[in-house]
Amino acid sequence: MRSFASLALFVAVVSAIPVIKRADIPSAAQIAALAPDLGVTAPLPPTGFGDCVGPNKNAEGKPINVPCSCPPSRDAFIKALTRDVQAGKAVNNPTVKISFPTGNTIADAHGRINAASVTLQNLDGPGKGCPFAATTLGAQSKALDALAASGVKTVSAGAATPAAPASPAKATTAKATSASPATSTAQASSSSSSSSTKGGVPSAAQIAQLAPDLGVTAPLPPTGFGDCVGPNKNADGKPINVPCSCPPSRDAFIKALTRDVQAGKAVNNPTVKISFPTGDSVQDKLGRINAAAVTLQNLDGPGKGCPFAATTLGAQAKALQGK
Repeated sequence: MRSFASLALFVAVVSAIPVIKRADIPSAAQIAALAPDLGVTAPLPPTGFGDCVGPNKNAEGKPINVPCSCPPSRDAFIKALTRDVQAGKAVNNPTVKISFPTGNTIADAHGRINAASVTLQNLDGPGKGCPFAATTLGAQSKALDALAASGVKTVSAGAATPAAPASPAKATTAKATSASPATSTAQASSSSSSSSTKGGVPSAAQIAQLAPDLGVTAPLPPTGFGDCVGPNKNADGKPINVPCSCPPSRDAFIKALTRDVQAGKAVNNPTVKISFPTGDSVQDKLGRINAAAVTLQNLDGPGKGCPFAATTLGAQAKALQGK
């Protein structure tokens, strides 16, 4: 991802030179005070099929099911968020950078929602955690947009976001524990013969060549409840259901990914930066999987799109890591 201003704590230990601490890292107290409320608490109502009924609905008005372990408790969420913010990255998915603005503008409040989303989506590993749809963060984001549209420029400094009822929102990730480990076979290096645009931004041809395969194509098998059976299963061995519009076609995915990579951010969620390494190392390939996940998870707006569990990207990442 294109770098945010680093939030990591740097310590310079040099003889006769004092330790220097970055002043722009929020304190634990600031993070706890400003972190958005997740809106609901676990346990949520069980579906009887190994997952639970989340607070949001899909486009057909059906509840979006989420892992029953979601959302985490407030204490667990704040602990994980504080760890990530003070590290400047999702500790469980280090290619994903994170920042936590402490101001009272609408943009600052949106930034805090994004930070919360990044932490939640990587609670248990790269792209594995609690989906956006297990919270009311999407509704809070919409409420902020409504305030901005009405001319409001700031929110209370003592609250992360205004209260907002749950509204339909697509899940943005889910635990994926099994899928065919099909990894992308595209190979290239930063010295590839394909030309890059100025500033080191990959060309459209490089992005199309190196983008990971999503592993499955829509339409997936319908559940009969407004969503479809994804290619992954939860911890209980039950299929993880996903929106039936997911994953997008290869052409639509490459078009969105190219747009985001060349902009250096998720165009539909500009606080989320993105990069697309073109090398052949395991880390580079994981970076491309992360870029794909960011684009997919923001296809339709901030935190709204296709979940990680609608693809085999999780299995591809595990294969690369030898897990």
